Amino acid sequence: MNRGLMLKFENLVQLGGACRQLRPLSYGKVSRAPWRPVQSLAHPGWSVRCPHFWQKERLSSSAFSQCRHLATREETKKKKKKIPLTKGEVEIRQKMTVEELARAMGKDVDHIYEALLYTDVDLDSLEPDSILDEDHIKLIVKKSGMKFKSAKLKEEKERENTDAVKRPPADPALLTPRPPVITILGHVDHGKTTLLDSLRKTQVASMEAGGITQHIGAFLVHLPSGEKITFLDTPGHAAFSAMRARGTHVTDIVILVVAAEDGVMQQTVESIQHAKNAGVPLILAINKCDKPEADPERVKKELLAHDVVCEEFGGDVQAVNISALKGENLMVLAEATVALAEMLELKADPTGLVEGTVIESRKDKGKGPVTTAIIQRGTLRKGCVLVAGKTWAKVRLMFDENGKAVDAASPGIPVEIMGWKEVPSAGDEILEVESEQRAHEVVAWRTYVEQQEKMKRDVEVIEAKQKEHRMEYEKKQQKLAHLTWRQRKAVLYKANKHLMFSKPKERTEMDENVLSVIVKGDVDGSVEAILNILDSYDADDECKLDVIHFGMGDISETDISLAEAFNGVVFGFSVAVNPSIKQLAAKKGVKIKLHNIIYKLIEDLKDELNSRLPPSLVEDTVGEASVLDTFSITVGKNKVPVAGCRVHKGLLDKKMKFKLLRKGAVIWKGSLSSLKHHKDDVPVIKTGMDCGLSLDKNLEFNIGDEIICYEEKEVQQTTSWDPGF
Repeated sequence: MNRGLMLKFENLVQLGGACRQLRPLSYGKVSRAPWRPVQSLAHPGWSVRCPHFWQKERLSSSAFSQCRHLATREETKKKKKKIPLTKGEVEIRQKMTVEELARAMGKDVDHIYEALLYTDVDLDSLEPDSILDEDHIKLIVKKSGMKFKSAKLKEEKERENTDAVKRPPADPALLTPRPPVITILGHVDHGKTTLLDSLRKTQVASMEAGGITQHIGAFLVHLPSGEKITFLDTPGHAAFSAMRARGTHVTDIVILVVAAEDGVMQQTVESIQHAKNAGVPLILAINKCDKPEADPERVKKELLAHDVVCEEFGGDVQAVNISALKGENLMVLAEATVALAEMLELKADPTGLVEGTVIESRKDKGKGPVTTAIIQRGTLRKGCVLVAGKTWAKVRLMFDENGKAVDAASPGIPVEIMGWKEVPSAGDEILEVESEQRAHEVVAWRTYVEQQEKMKRDVEVIEAKQKEHRMEYEKKQQKLAHLTWRQRKAVLYKANKHLMFSKPKERTEMDENVLSVIVKGDVDGSVEAILNILDSYDADDECKLDVIHFGMGDISETDISLAEAFNGVVFGFSVAVNPSIKQLAAKKGVKIKLHNIIYKLIEDLKDELNSRLPPSLVEDTVGEASVLDTFSITVGKNKVPVAGCRVHKGLLDKKMKFKLLRKGAVIWKGSLSSLKHHKDDVPVIKTGMDCGLSLDKNLEFNIGDEIICYEEKEVQQTTSWDPGF
């Protein structure tokens, strides 16, 4: 085949490919050349749509130039289409939360944090539900390139109070006598529960852990004379102060038990104060009078200092010497109690809606939420609808102190109530309402009031914090006042750069010592007592104590999961753990600490706190020597100062660390360069021996300096927290 024809054919094929690529372009705009089919000389059957060969270069150049022009124009359009800062209006109002503002702006929460980076707001304490100051809201909106407008204030209708309240005082004609409610108070181990045991012929004390009453016990005691007395036995331990206070608020008479051989103790004084605060009369029971060392007269004299004046000293307090263990004079004490109750003329209205007080509450596996209550007005029966705190109940069953089901409970009678939706708090007031719908209204109102109070407290705390941080911010600004605005921005950026990539909840020190605890107890009062002790914790600078959850009932899988998430410890008080839960805890590496005595639980908690503290280095002195003379020796080209010493205590070991004391002040610490005895290098110099030693070539000795040889030991620190045990 002719070589020239072959070259033309190849050019034709290449040009055909180029034409197909340029087909989307407007043919007319690219070139005015006419287009027609061209027959291939080599293959007459082939035809392509392309311009004349002499226009090939012109066509390609024009087409690619036009393509570049179009691409440049597209890029320009894209640049123009860059999303500008939104110029829309944001409707703002006072006291918006971070989350609400982000939603109103159409942004995420992180955008709000970034906008507040260089302001006086403390980002570490800022959460999505934190309330922002109005000035900061406007600043955030402006920084985001948006405008703001104030939302129209909606006039909220004042919510109608739907709470349940006590009835007005009853007509005296309707009042009937009721049993007196007696509270037994006193110091731990002074015999309060033993006294009740003797009165009701039971063995409660022998079953109590550590001999300490852990709950408030409410019992109805039938005396031989036919009289009924309701007794409240409260714990004497220091941790249960709040429970004792509740006992006095529902009582008519306080029996103060004091051991004849111990006299007035700390909880004795506290019990007297509770009785005075409640305004109830006292009867003094001086217990353990059967012991040889008993001195009842000393007890009476000691009580004079606390304004408790017995009848023989001209006061109005009856004093009865008893022995609860042997049952001596118990009937005398009971008669004194009944006589005082008759003088008080205790009466109540057994009709109408029920009123009472929660003495104790707990979660029972078989019964659900259960409360022990004292009825103060009305008669409680099955089917009654009760409200206490922020929960309610339709009474399903009632039991007496012996676990026997009862159909009704009149004023002054203790009773255990089943049917609560949630566990109310000990000390809550019980009120009967007309229907379940009314109970829902009462609970909703109380929840609303609590939310309003919490919001008010939160606003006060936030305003105080904002004021504090604003002052800190102003101080920082004053320190940077001498810098230009660019330099200030650079300094602030470097200081806060790490915050841009983390959320507030993630801004915690990973190496911070924190003990997270979960507290589970058998009843509400026990949990409250433990939490009251933990509230006294004041050593956060050593190890932070964080109660992440608390509640009643046995330890559950949820508790283990929480403890695992927070690297915490589960403390259980008088509760049980299923074997499956124990296995789960062991698998996840979660510690479960179970106790029946409160002070042992606190001791275990202290041990756990101590284990979280880093060990401290303690210097243990091995030997001491005095510098008697100084001289220098030449080592190479250098003169090295040497001290002539005599060891007067312990020994000097070259392997140990040394320090040089001058006039009692440490001026050097380190290791020995050399230790010699009679020109010989030795590892150890003992008491009474002379030696020559050198420390540092630049360190001069003075006669009278002290050389101390010591070793550093790691000692486990202990927390300074003292819970009062």
